[in-house]
Amino acid sequence: MKTRRSDRLIDMTRYLLESPHTLISLTFFAERYESAKSSISEDLAIIKRTFKLRGIGILETIPGAAGGARFIPSMEEYEAREFIEEMTTELSEQDRLLPGGYVYLSDLLGRPDVLRKVGRVIARQYIDKQIDAVMTVATKGVPIAQSVSSYLNVPFVIVRRDSKITEGSTVSVNYVSGSSERIEKMELSKRSLKRGSNVLVVDDFMKGGGTVNGMKSMIEEFESNLVGITVFAEGSFDGKRMVDDYTSLLKVDQVNTLDKTISVSPGNYLEKVFGNK
Repeated sequence: MKTRRSDRLIDMTRYLLESPHTLISLTFFAERYESAKSSISEDLAIIKRTFKLRGIGILETIPGAAGGARFIPSMEEYEAREFIEEMTTELSEQDRLLPGGYVYLSDLLGRPDVLRKVGRVIARQYIDKQIDAVMTVATKGVPIAQSVSSYLNVPFVIVRRDSKITEGSTVSVNYVSGSSERIEKMELSKRSLKRGSNVLVVDDFMKGGGTVNGMKSMIEEFESNLVGITVFAEGSFDGKRMVDDYTSLLKVDQVNTLDKTISVSPGNYLEKVFGNK
């Protein structure tokens, strides 16, 4: 059914937002709205300009018979900075301190508004990288991985510390916990990751880096490539971390269990992505 331009613009925008990193042909849109390709091109120019103006992302338009449009989600520096500063404030609240010096994150990582921005922020860092899968470890890293994968439009895979019968045959690796220095085991279904995949590792919190280092070993077992490591927050650590090339959105500098205070600052994300300290 032929549609009005205003209706086309709304539906095209929705379709592009729901299909990031996917090349959509002009022919598809022309047939969908029973409109001329020239009209579709004009519509895409309007959407492209608006996406850029509002910092939503990049709309690539590719000319030629095999061309079309591809939406790449992004985030402006000011928006990323505002979000990280907001999270710094929320993470500094006294009631987040748990017995043993642990910091409570589950409420933040259970909020859709926070997860959407976490996904966009992390996806922004890898805007020019080829990523085939996002990897995390069960359980708290799962919502982060799901959000990031939705913006990159790739699958996410979950490494588990104990195998489940529903996973089928698995690959297992042993790793050393960075904080306790104990030998641990993690497993991943053989069907979860294709050989030669480019993998992004994400997690909610990193201290000694043992779990992340275990996922690096898992990626090697699958003869795949590690593209990057990004965590929501990192904690202070006296010893040498098992990984050194990583990105963190937040940094828990100090935890004082006596007066129940938490000192939180921005991680290295802004510096690594935008070149600012």
